[in-house]
Amino acid sequence: MMKALVIIEKDKNGYAAYTDNLMTILHGSGASVQEAKDEMLSCYKDVLDYYAESGEPLPDELKDLTFEYKYDISAMFNVFDFLNASKFAVRVGISPSLMRQYKSGDTYISQKQAKKIEAGLHKIGQEFISFTL
Repeated sequence: MMKALVIIEKDKNGYAAYTDNLMTILHGSGASVQEAKDEMLSCYKDVLDYYAESGEPLPDELKDLTFEYKYDISAMFNVFDFLNASKFAVRVGISPSLMRQYKSGDTYISQKQAKKIEAGLHKIGQEFISFTL
C-alpha cells in the first residue's frame, strides 16, 4: 500500500492540495481546505478512471493509495476552525498577534516556529488522550 503525502497550503485564491511524493501529480484547489481536498480526490478518481478506460496498466504508486495530509498554519486553522488562534498562541508561547498573521497566511513562518506550533498541537493531543469523561 502506497501512502501519498498531500501538502495543503493557503494560496492567493484560497487553498491548494497537491501530492508531494508521487510521479503522478494529483492536485486540487478551493475556497476552503475541504474543497481543495475534495478536488484533489476527484482528480485521483479521474486518473483511475482514465487508466481503467484506456486499458493502460495502473502505475504501482496509484494502487491502494492512502493519503497523509500536511497542513500549513493557515490550512490547519481552516480545518480545525474551533481552535482560537490567539488562545492557542498563548498556550504554545507565541505572540497572539503573530499567530493571527500566520493564520491569515500573509506572514512567513520559520521552521523553528512551525516546530514549536506542531509540538504544542501534539501536547494538546496527548492531554486529550489522557482524560476521560
